[in-house]
Amino acid sequence: MKLYNIMFIVIFMFVVGNLIFVSKHKHLLIILLSLEFLVLSVFLFMLFILSYMQMNMYMLMVFLVFSVCEGALGLSILVSMIRTHGNDYFQSFNLL
Repeated sequence: MKLYNIMFIVIFMFVVGNLIFVSKHKHLLIILLSLEFLVLSVFLFMLFILSYMQMNMYMLMVFLVFSVCEGALGLSILVSMIRTHGNDYFQSFNLL
């Protein structure tokens, strides 16, 4: 495939992930999954750009480490919210 076709797919993934993140705000799990989808699209974007420019891939490893830490933090927040409130609805979670 050509590079611009791949970049179009990655940009489409990013836009779809943002639309899901903005529109589905009822459950915390769906929001966390859309954030992971956004991280995956940014990772693919960085992978194709760095390989196209023939640069080293050390920054991708750092990005993957931070994305794994972000996913673990999101899951721990989800588990603590389910233990304290009984579900992952945002309506039952009072921020004040």
